[in-house]
Amino acid sequence: QVQLVESGGGLVQAGGSPRLSCAASGGTFSDYAMGWFRQAPGKEREFVAAINWSGDITYYADSVKGRFTISRDNTKNTVYLQMNSLKPEDTAVYYCAARTSPVVATTEGAYLYWGQGTQVTVSS
Repeated sequence: QVQLVESGGGLVQAGGSPRLSCAASGGTFSDYAMGWFRQAPGKEREFVAAINWSGDITYYADSVKGRFTISRDNTKNTVYLQMNSLKPEDTAVYYCAARTSPVVATTEGAYLYWGQGTQVTVSS
C-alpha cells in the first residue's frame, strides 16, 4: 500500500510560482511512475503532468506545457510540480498519483494510488 501526501498549495496571485510536493511512503518509490492531476470546481479531474521512474521521461497537458515542470527525487521519495506563470484558470485541487509501473502514463485509470489533494487558488 502506497500513501501519498501533497503539500504546497494555497492562495497564490496570478503570475506566481508555487511548488507542490508529494511525499510517498510504502512500497518502493522508484518502481512507480508518478502523475499530477487536477480538478477544478464543476469540472472533471484532468491530467496535468507525469514522470517515469527515473525522471528522464515527462509528459504535460497542453494547458500547462512550458509553465509547469514535474520532477522527482527518488532518494526522498518525493515528486514535485513546479508551477510558473499561474493563471486563474489553474485554480483547482491538485492530486498526486502513483502507478504500479515504472512507465509514464497520462490517464487516470493507469494510476492506482492517490493523495488527498491540495487546493491551489489563483487570484487575479
